[in-house]
Amino acid sequence: MATNRTFTMIKPDAVQDNHIGGILSMIEAGGFRIVALKKVQLTPERAGQFYEVHKERPFYQDLVKYMSSGPIVAAILEKDNAVADFRTLIGATNPANAEEGTIRKKYAKSIEANAVHGSDSDENAQIEGDFYFPANEQF
Repeated sequence: MATNRTFTMIKPDAVQDNHIGGILSMIEAGGFRIVALKKVQLTPERAGQFYEVHKERPFYQDLVKYMSSGPIVAAILEKDNAVADFRTLIGATNPANAEEGTIRKKYAKSIEANAVHGSDSDENAQIEGDFYFPANEQF
């Protein structure tokens, strides 16, 4: 069963390049409702916790360093079939392979600096959303 919520974050490259408004506009134009939003600076420890699933992969340390290099914008989005529809809206991880009209085609610089994160499953959307928006935060 598809969830009605997903998690995203605007990554440090897109925040630094002043693309927050443009990306949020594309999200809203895609039919998503933003139900929670915050701008935060991750510490290396916190970024490491978020990406712990990748701890044994060769890119883990670079990913942690990158994600703690500047502020990010975390958000919970709502829409029918949210996870799948958002993955379509953001486009392929590699912006060279992303379709026209997707967030990554428009805003990503590279496969590493690809502007946004999008949850890949309903389960991960819940886990990732809870990481940034604990249950004691009302929204």
